[in-house]
Amino acid sequence: MLASLAERGHEQILAVGRDDGSARPECNVRRVTGLDALRGAPVAACLDELASSFSPERIHIHNAIGPEALDWAAKRGAIATVQDHRSFCPARGKLTLTDEPCRQPMSKSLCQSCFGDADYFKAIMQLTEARLAALGEMRAITVLSHYMKAELVTAGLAADQIEVIAPFVHGLETVPNIETEPRAAADRDAPCVLFAGRLVQTKGVLDAIEAHQLADTGLPLLIAGTGPQRSELERRAQLPNAAHEVLGWVPHDALPGLLGRARALIMPSRWQEPFGIIGLEALHEGVPVAAWDSGGVREWHDDPQLLVEWGDVEALAVALREAVAGRQVRFPGGFEREPLMDRLEQLYAVAGASVV
Repeated sequence: MLASLAERGHEQILAVGRDDGSARPECNVRRVTGLDALRGAPVAACLDELASSFSPERIHIHNAIGPEALDWAAKRGAIATVQDHRSFCPARGKLTLTDEPCRQPMSKSLCQSCFGDADYFKAIMQLTEARLAALGEMRAITVLSHYMKAELVTAGLAADQIEVIAPFVHGLETVPNIETEPRAAADRDAPCVLFAGRLVQTKGVLDAIEAHQLADTGLPLLIAGTGPQRSELERRAQLPNAAHEVLGWVPHDALPGLLGRARALIMPSRWQEPFGIIGLEALHEGVPVAAWDSGGVREWHDDPQLLVEWGDVEALAVALREAVAGRQVRFPGGFEREPLMDRLEQLYAVAGASVV
């Protein structure tokens, strides 16, 4: 989005709380003390200083950060993009402790059942409620999917405040139309099944391994990503008859090559996916996606043979076999960059911030 706005002539200041060096945006980046803090940091004064230095015409907040920063932005007519559940679910992304999708709106009486530590629950609930209250004061909110909009409306925000602007594929090579042109020979080297995502229980990586074993495709399962489950997955990879390999973190510029090897992407998300951009990226590269019907996934995935009921590992295995067998892929409409950027610019114009 930053690159696309720059192409359209927008000068941008990117304010961050931390910078680990993994991203190199082509714009002015400023580290703001306390922007990554949840509570108690002098972030408002630091943001005041930054705003007075650059006099921005628009403020656009991304993701769930500390309530103090959200409050500061809301008072200045900001737009906020909500990328995950942390403003309407204090627990595990609308996934209960019994590993079932949560279909209920956030409330103290309901949400406390997902916590064993009463003090921690009280603190995280207060934080989540403060985020939601600050979002309610924003000039406008953008979300990645209609699923996310529905969750925020259920949590109490106004529907007309929320605009769905989906993410788009960026930084991947454009591939031929696979219905008429075969993949290059190099793409057929070392074929695999691919899982890509954070290695946590809510992303369903263990379900991916089980479904891959049941599918018995004859292809190895490559697991791209890192997270708390990585060491356990690496240990399992050393066991007899293991058929998966843990690659660790894969930078975005290496993703086209990895997708070029994949005969299918497997995506058994246990949490309710806000969108699932890796699936859209796979389709863009001509790779079929075997997935559970989770959150916003069905908004870009319309193949009924490959999108199966949430939680059904056996059905996922059947879908994976179908995908590997050579399922044709159609990139869905509505996710082209320029129309989506047009909509964002229109929102900027309509919701113009009153920065002080």
